[in-house]
Amino acid sequence: MLAPESKIVITGAAGLVGQNLIALLREEGFKKIIAIDKHAQNLATLAGLHPGLTTLLADLAEPGAWEETFAGAAVLVQLQAQIAGLSAAPFVRNNLTATERVLAAAKGQGVGFLVHASSSVVKSVADDDYTRTKRAQEDLVRAGGIPYCILRPTLMFGWFDPKHLGWLARFMARVPVFPIPGHGRYMRQPLYNRDFCRAILACMRTRPAGAEYDLVGPDRIDYIDMIRAIREAKGLKTPIVRIPYGLFDALLRLYALFSAKPPFTADQLKALTAGDHFSGVDMEATFGFRPTPFREALRETFGHPVYSRVALASPH
Repeated sequence: MLAPESKIVITGAAGLVGQNLIALLREEGFKKIIAIDKHAQNLATLAGLHPGLTTLLADLAEPGAWEETFAGAAVLVQLQAQIAGLSAAPFVRNNLTATERVLAAAKGQGVGFLVHASSSVVKSVADDDYTRTKRAQEDLVRAGGIPYCILRPTLMFGWFDPKHLGWLARFMARVPVFPIPGHGRYMRQPLYNRDFCRAILACMRTRPAGAEYDLVGPDRIDYIDMIRAIREAKGLKTPIVRIPYGLFDALLRLYALFSAKPPFTADQLKALTAGDHFSGVDMEATFGFRPTPFREALRETFGHPVYSRVALASPH
């Protein structure tokens, strides 16, 4: 049984999910959390928000002292992932090589249970480096020899978001007009990150070995309406302008030539317009809580007195 004194190890702990999950775990009284990440700036942000938290700066694709920290862990939450990039190499390194090392260390140290954060993209029509490596990452987890469950969220948003809706909201506040690709009627099913973390915590407690859950936000909303809702929640007046899809794509590719860390890539544009529709589990029946409606979640995201002011650095 998971107790406040149980040792919990979180890899990729300084990213969007990790920051939200640790906030939730601390609220719930968990005291022995080991937070591992290779992003020094975001790890420092995490440590600053949670005094007394044990943090460890480490590249999980390389062997190191981090492997010893798994000893005695009741649960490992595996969050590390490469989400965006301009070549296949970082996806292979961070989604596959790092996962192989993490699983080997966890098995060697006798970790009791693994909660693996995957993505809805594994069931998407998209075919890119992120999608391919996330599918392969799931296969590694299944073959890893540790009791596990897999959670597949759709597009997430919430506190600390360095990309996606968080970046879009900050961008909207800075520009005279906000561009939308094409007609903007691309259906999205955004998932509030805090709800995802509640599902992770439920799995940490119940240990549903071999379970694989798809998690979908409770609202189906077109991309352009999602942007309008963000504008309303932020109290902005920025005009929204539709740009032909081909021009939008060309501008993204041009921007990528001059930036090593583009906030939005051509592959992500393709994924946005792919037309995916995902089905998810009944979160109340499965995990014991009702998912937060999109507009209510936006109010929480932009209304928190501390967390709404914190934006992580881009992890790639």
